[in-house]
Amino acid sequence: MTEYVYPAIFHPNENDGSYTVTFPDLPGCITEGKDMANALFMAQDALAAWLADSEDHKDSIPVPGAPPQVASPEFVNLVLADTDAWRKKYDSRAVKKTLSIPNWLNTLAEDAGVNFSQILQDALKERLNIT
Repeated sequence: MTEYVYPAIFHPNENDGSYTVTFPDLPGCITEGKDMANALFMAQDALAAWLADSEDHKDSIPVPGAPPQVASPEFVNLVLADTDAWRKKYDSRAVKKTLSIPNWLNTLAEDAGVNFSQILQDALKERLNIT
């Protein structure tokens, strides 16, 4: 299973408009956002990271409970997380790729001590506008 929905408690921080987000069913799963939109994004990310770690370690994943009752100004919102999508976005394990370049270019690059993997990563990031 890669998609999960859990209730989250959003705690407004009155001094700066930020939010702290906790998941009652998931011990230690807590995050913050500078505003509502960022808090929801961070909640999805924290939830997916927590669950992906549990999946990776073959830990039992708690069943989501009913949304708890909270006092205003706190509120509860359901948060969706997709652990497969999260892994695709953040998994930095190396993947082996086979490619072809002209022999003369390979010789020059080897003589110059070029790190082919790093050059390819840098070029892909530039082409895809990734910082």
